[in-house]
Amino acid sequence: MKGVMKSFVTISALSVLTIAPIFMSAGEASAAPKGTDASYVGVGVSAGLTNGGQTGDAATFGGNMVGRAKLGRTPFSLRGQINFSDQTSAIIPHATVDIPVGNTTNVYVGGGYQFVEKNGKPTPSGNEDGIAVVAGVESEVAKNFLVYSNATVGVRAYKNSPASAVSINSGIGYRFK
Repeated sequence: MKGVMKSFVTISALSVLTIAPIFMSAGEASAAPKGTDASYVGVGVSAGLTNGGQTGDAATFGGNMVGRAKLGRTPFSLRGQINFSDQTSAIIPHATVDIPVGNTTNVYVGGGYQFVEKNGKPTPSGNEDGIAVVAGVESEVAKNFLVYSNATVGVRAYKNSPASAVSINSGIGYRFK
């Protein structure tokens, strides 16, 4: 539990550092930011920040593929994320609550489950199936293009270890809706 709390604090701090410039650069105040309602697919990089202390648990660098499906006019989205290394991948379906912080920018938090294709083989988000918690930011930067970044915590996501895995994932997405 102590490791989960430490991971949560790390994600919170990274999220604040990520979205603080948005608030600092805001010109005139607006009544209510609308955020982005984009459904999109994207690709990028993933970096594991932790290890589980066992053989095969080293922090791993790799890539990611993401998808977001906005659920109508609600503040919810269904998302899919695949974090992969040169050995295997972790498939992470999750649901999020999206909070608009600008006219084209959202922050989001949510949870789901991580399925590692080859348990025991490293991915940026651990080497074992488990609960996944995510916090991130996404912003439309040009017509039909977005940038995204998130921190994903795989709870107890290392084989034979109680440690949680933390990965940072960033990339560019293409809006399809």
